[in-house]
Amino acid sequence: MSIHKVSTLLYQILEQQLTQAECRWLAQKSEAPALELMTAFVATQRFISRQIVEPGTEQNIALSEEFLGFSIEGWDLVRTSRVWLLTCLDPRNKEDYIRHIETLFDTAEMNELVALYSALPLLAYPEKWLFRATEAVRSNVGNVFDALVTHNPYPAKHFNELAWNQLVLKTIFNDKPIHYIVGLEDRLNSTLATILSDFAHERWAADRRVAPQVWRLTPPYLNTNLLRDMKHLFSSADVHDQKAAALVCAQSEFADAHTLLSQYPDYQHAIEHKKLNWANLEFKDLNTHV
Repeated sequence: MSIHKVSTLLYQILEQQLTQAECRWLAQKSEAPALELMTAFVATQRFISRQIVEPGTEQNIALSEEFLGFSIEGWDLVRTSRVWLLTCLDPRNKEDYIRHIETLFDTAEMNELVALYSALPLLAYPEKWLFRATEAVRSNVGNVFDALVTHNPYPAKHFNELAWNQLVLKTIFNDKPIHYIVGLEDRLNSTLATILSDFAHERWAADRRVAPQVWRLTPPYLNTNLLRDMKHLFSSADVHDQKAAALVCAQSEFADAHTLLSQYPDYQHAIEHKKLNWANLEFKDLNTHV
């Protein structure tokens, strides 16, 4: 992974859309002393327009290859410029670098916090930002939480199991799509599967739904209790719940799950012929509160 490569890519993307005056301002501030660069980070919205960034397909792929899952999809030029400026901050003096970043966190307004959390995978000394990141999981500011969760490789790489599970469950609780969480399949764990089942029972008891895509967290840990959840999903009037149950059973090594799936040959056939997978259940608008 190369922060330098990502920094270069970000500037190339910015350069495609910024005016010459905006480019000059940004380039000048990137080479300024640390305190001036920090001031520029705050002042960026006064000098850079808020258009949505439009990276090319190859640029998107290159960003994700450097930092697996990293994406600037939906970012505006101000946010992208701020993140890029942070990659220009000299990290060689660890104490100074950490102090500068901490100062930005301590004084940031919401949009600045969004940029800071978006930049976490690109900051030096990643262990120093772990407390900040886990605190953001408890944030009630939607944009800040989204910056940490969506297309951000930092949590998957640095969170312990407890913090990771809290992040995933809050994403589910807030009705946000989990397929934007980087490293989701790599961080599956039995505790999370059990908590998800308990959460689903609470929702069902209140006559509310659970987004079908969240059951992708359970296949390796399917047991007798979770199999009852699959039977519940198969009996649902929502075809997406039925598809989720079929996928869980197909991906599980639990023998009873395969027996259950055999009772639904249409779904079994669709999975075997790769016509049904989790991508079919990756909805953006979950609306499970209705």
